[in-house]
Amino acid sequence: MGILLSLRRRRPRTPQPSFTRIVPGANGSQGKTTATGSVSPPSVTRRPEAPPENRRSKYAYIPDTFTSIEEVTNALREAGLKSTNLILGIDFTKSNEWTGMESFNKQSLHAIGSTPNPYEKAIEIVGRALAPFDDDHLIPCFGFGDTTTHDEGVFSFHDDHRPCDGFEEVLACYKGIVPHVKLSGPTSFGPIIEAATDIVEESGGQYHVLVIIADGQVTRSSDTEEGHLSKQEQDTINAIVSASSHALSIVLVGVGDGPWEDMRKFDDKIPQRDFDNFQFVNFTSIMAKNVSDPEKEAAFAVTALMEIPFQYKAVKEFHILGQRTGKARRIIPRPPPLPSARLPRPTGSPTEIAADGSTQVCPICLTNAKDLAFGCGHMTCRECGNSLMTCPICRRPIMDRIRVYL
Repeated sequence: MGILLSLRRRRPRTPQPSFTRIVPGANGSQGKTTATGSVSPPSVTRRPEAPPENRRSKYAYIPDTFTSIEEVTNALREAGLKSTNLILGIDFTKSNEWTGMESFNKQSLHAIGSTPNPYEKAIEIVGRALAPFDDDHLIPCFGFGDTTTHDEGVFSFHDDHRPCDGFEEVLACYKGIVPHVKLSGPTSFGPIIEAATDIVEESGGQYHVLVIIADGQVTRSSDTEEGHLSKQEQDTINAIVSASSHALSIVLVGVGDGPWEDMRKFDDKIPQRDFDNFQFVNFTSIMAKNVSDPEKEAAFAVTALMEIPFQYKAVKEFHILGQRTGKARRIIPRPPPLPSARLPRPTGSPTEIAADGSTQVCPICLTNAKDLAFGCGHMTCRECGNSLMTCPICRRPIMDRIRVYL
């Protein structure tokens, strides 16, 4: 695009890691191969290879260093990345219904209309940014967080689990699925990461980029003690750590109103990884910048992809690329949601269905009991309700909050 962007970075800029490689020179001596591939005169003293723990620590934190999409593209090519494979995960949790109150004109983030919703926009921009590196245009696409998967699985965009052929088909399938999805929860990124890891394993260790587009943080219930992790948080962290032994980069794109503080902690503080394989991008804040649409798109693409050159170098240096680990979870995706007319009717009368207590669960996190009532009469749990400005059910402004003791 030829646009140079000045981005406010989430982390202080640090020197770019050195990726100098030692190659054989004359008489068994060694020379250094630079980024351009030229070889300097051989040195008399042999340079010992860095121990594995030092090489891994070099990639434990990867700085954000680029300011234009051209810089990212060039760095990817210099790293030797000629092609990559994209995997897409879409969040269908219940909170999508109200996290567009400020950023998407009070509409559901999955609303389909004349104006592309945030999910459609993010898919289109990622598609354009990665197009030069996508040879076969085959994109495995999954949804998660609906009533068929909750926090335990994923569903495929196709009945036979085949990938979508190009981003036009991705968008067409997405628009066809949305009217039939019943949003639910809770939110966990563990299943989609495990499904992506399976794909990498089955491909024989080919390099993949998993792009997760989601509207909220991983669910943390109110009864989770300080200093402890919820089940969904632990599952997500375990999946990210496990994925670092595979040729997989993970990019989480946050759409909607947030909040996103916990996901920034996930990005910077996940321990015990072979390399920093996780990048969080706040799509909403970038799209809210007072610049032209092309500049916004370029800024988003740069932020989403800027760590991939270093991650690809790490995958090669650790000999992860092209390797099977034997650790596939064998996640079996569910079929896409059926049209409403074909869905089976629930068994039991309305009274019987309500009697199981499901109506007493918070409609936001779908985990905690309802213990906070609003002036309109609708209820959520305290943890979810204290941060809301409008009722997630009727959209009325919240003027009163009443604690309910169960």
